[in-house]
Amino acid sequence: MKLATALQMRDVDRHAIEDLGIPGATLMKNAATRIVNEAMKHIPPNGKVAVFCGTGNNGGDGVCAATLLLEKGVDVRVFLIGDQLRLTSESLEMKKHLENLGGALEPFTASSDNHDVLNDCDVVIDAIFGIGLNTMLIGAALTAVTLINSSTAFVISADIPTGIGADTGGVYGDAVKADVTVTFSLAKPGHFVEPGCIFTGKLIVADIGIPQKVLNAVHSHKYAATAADITLPKRKLDTHKGSYGRTLLIAGSVGYTGAPVLAAKAATKVGAGLVYLGVPNSIYSIMATKLNEEMPFPLPDDAKGKLTANSASEILAHANRCDVSLIGPGLGMSDDITELVQSVTRLVETPVVLDADGLNAVAKNIEILNTATCPLILTPHVGEFLRLGGDLSSGDRLGAACTFATKYGCILVLKGHRTIIALPNGTAYVNTTGGPAMAKGGTGDVLAGMIASLIAQKLPIVHAVAAAVYIHGLAGDLCAEKLGEYSVTATDIIEMLPEAIKSVL
Repeated sequence: MKLATALQMRDVDRHAIEDLGIPGATLMKNAATRIVNEAMKHIPPNGKVAVFCGTGNNGGDGVCAATLLLEKGVDVRVFLIGDQLRLTSESLEMKKHLENLGGALEPFTASSDNHDVLNDCDVVIDAIFGIGLNTMLIGAALTAVTLINSSTAFVISADIPTGIGADTGGVYGDAVKADVTVTFSLAKPGHFVEPGCIFTGKLIVADIGIPQKVLNAVHSHKYAATAADITLPKRKLDTHKGSYGRTLLIAGSVGYTGAPVLAAKAATKVGAGLVYLGVPNSIYSIMATKLNEEMPFPLPDDAKGKLTANSASEILAHANRCDVSLIGPGLGMSDDITELVQSVTRLVETPVVLDADGLNAVAKNIEILNTATCPLILTPHVGEFLRLGGDLSSGDRLGAACTFATKYGCILVLKGHRTIIALPNGTAYVNTTGGPAMAKGGTGDVLAGMIASLIAQKLPIVHAVAAAVYIHGLAGDLCAEKLGEYSVTATDIIEMLPEAIKSVL
């Protein structure tokens, strides 16, 4: 799903109004109609509605929605935050319609005496600020947001919840916690990126009359990965195990034998033809006992059960016979491992997925990423991302991921709620599956194995990464439905992968 920035949407609106001759008031009425259609689903007989409006066109959408509700006989009160003298021409037109129906714009200030309006309200429409907000909420707007969030009413936001940055998903001090957000023409990054996605609620992308060819012409580099965007090729009849790739995993150490098993089993479960697993000699017998379909082999290790640097040549030999290498799950940390991972990363010819301690190893010399000649896929969680030098201080998680991927020429999978996949060319995908049931040790190992497996199966790397992230989250969601959010394990997710895969075939 294509995501548009605030600037792009302003250009779309301008083009529709100035070049195509579509009246702004028409677009506003269409937007309001979509809001009202949703509101009517939640207004009981004799129900009451409150509409909070700003002075911009987002507020005009709210005023128009109020007039349409009045025409339907709904009890509506409309509150204006800001000076009436600053209303846009379209909003002033809607204000006249409201007054002709007996309604009124009631001023709302931080100290006004109408703060009890939501006590018996059934639905609240938030039309205070739209996608153009870029400053912290203060005064009456902040007070209104607090009141809305403390009410028991069903909350509908127009375009985007007030307080959310459309381009970043950041929160400007506080934000409306919507049950439903009705956005117009195209979704925005702030609807999907954390924390904005938490405030958006159910998202409805509404057609307000802007021609599809205009929307198709919007050139976006940001997307939400939804079910419609994920595909896996159907397998052909005349194939064999070699047709589906050779996946190499370098993982594990004494005390960390679970991570390599989870990654290897996940790689097999999502279809890799052959899965090889290089582990420290100290744990080889454990791996051989735990794994049936996968092929573990021993590598030189030290007295603490960690790989040594002199295993690099053997790993490189295996890596260059395979289609992809995954390095890191459960490796542990040592000077030898740092040297080993950096050496393999610099010299290997086939794609490399760096996860967990593989990331920690390159973090000690991050410029090593720019010396690699193979495609690199990095899969950090937030803590690992910061250790790699990622900067999240601005609160723009999407922008930070894109900056890092571009700087180091890698594919970055920034894990978390709404995992972000950022490409070196500035394109990014925000995943839409997964939830708190997956907040368990081992789930990242499962994802890393899945990514490597799909790359080995000759999917284009970007498609492989996006599909792995989406299916991984979907399997977690299916597990949560079946087992509840508390009891899901990484092994449960592996076992649910077939159901998730069938849903995208």
